[in-house]
Amino acid sequence: MRMKKTFTRVFSIALLVVAVLNFTACNKQKFNVNGIISEAKDSILYFENMSLNGPEVVDSVRLNADGVFHFSAKATGSPEFYRLRIAGQIINVAADSTENITIKAVFPTMSDGYEVSGSEECSKIKELALMQMRLQTQIDAIAKSPDLGVDAVEDSVAKVLDVYKNNVKLNYIFKQPMKAYAYFALFQTVVLGDANVLIFNPRSSSADVKVFAAVATSWDTYYPQSLRGENLHNIAIAGMKNVRIIHNEAARSIDADKVDVSGLIDIALRDNKGRLRRLKELKGRVVMLDFHLFAGEGSLKRIMMLRDLYNKYHAMGFEIYQVSVDPDEHFWKQQTAALPWISVRDEAGVRSSNLVSYNVQSLPTFFLIDRNNVLQKRDAQIKDLDATLRAMLK
Repeated sequence: MRMKKTFTRVFSIALLVVAVLNFTACNKQKFNVNGIISEAKDSILYFENMSLNGPEVVDSVRLNADGVFHFSAKATGSPEFYRLRIAGQIINVAADSTENITIKAVFPTMSDGYEVSGSEECSKIKELALMQMRLQTQIDAIAKSPDLGVDAVEDSVAKVLDVYKNNVKLNYIFKQPMKAYAYFALFQTVVLGDANVLIFNPRSSSADVKVFAAVATSWDTYYPQSLRGENLHNIAIAGMKNVRIIHNEAARSIDADKVDVSGLIDIALRDNKGRLRRLKELKGRVVMLDFHLFAGEGSLKRIMMLRDLYNKYHAMGFEIYQVSVDPDEHFWKQQTAALPWISVRDEAGVRSSNLVSYNVQSLPTFFLIDRNNVLQKRDAQIKDLDATLRAMLK
């Protein structure tokens, strides 16, 4: 009997030790970056975190003749960006889990001649980096052309930039905006004259602001409360303000200090009575921005749910701005004729730029906007819709 108790006690202690070890391991999860950079004997290879405050050295090593290296860092819950650097030669990497990333390169051409394995994100970042280099080569050739005047150079550079941006938006950013490489693409730069400028410029382009906002919205869903996601929101909001100021100054109609700024991407569509309805004009109310397909499965059941919400909270300041992407206008008007909220239709359907701006990847999808016209949450972030609405309506 005593032996049995002793065995039970030892077994319990063993389980406790295993649990502690597992807990410790979970809290010390790391990703690894290793590989070979040949022909770089005695060079210092830096492993740097590309933080929001600039590059910060995580580790470094003096390479031997074989060029073998290994770095590791703590895995985070959202994508984080790093780079391998020898002098001015750089290889960008990204990681958000316990990945094992392998790099093979030859110095001094490691920036454009490296191989990467173990991470799709890093492979896409390599594609973007090489595309960026080719873009810079194009721009430099245009700038040096003896046959082009100043205006022709500016026009030609603008054209190649537009081609590049459209390709990156379609195939990298809008395709999967939650990915690290989509974020990476937002901050690519080129040298124009003596200045290093962003390819996607949220300070002066309303189209580029929407690109930043699309990635910010996606990161809200997949990486809530991440510093990089918050930074994207701040950039998008500041960009909206700046673009409005530029437009207003050009029109000389509104003083810059009177521009109202919010974290809202405006939508202006006609309702089922032909009236133009702007989302931003609902400031002062708590708004559900709802993207819907009336021809979709389960539409009637969902409309009944929305009607219950509307009846319950409308008197408290709740409104629904519902965007239909149905291809049949007559069908949409029939379905919305008796609805009490704002019903508009986007004739572009599922190819709508509004869906892209709000990163709508499935229908139906909704967002909640507070009384100050600030986008607060999307459906995937809300566990109790009634409780969330009551809190916002106070």
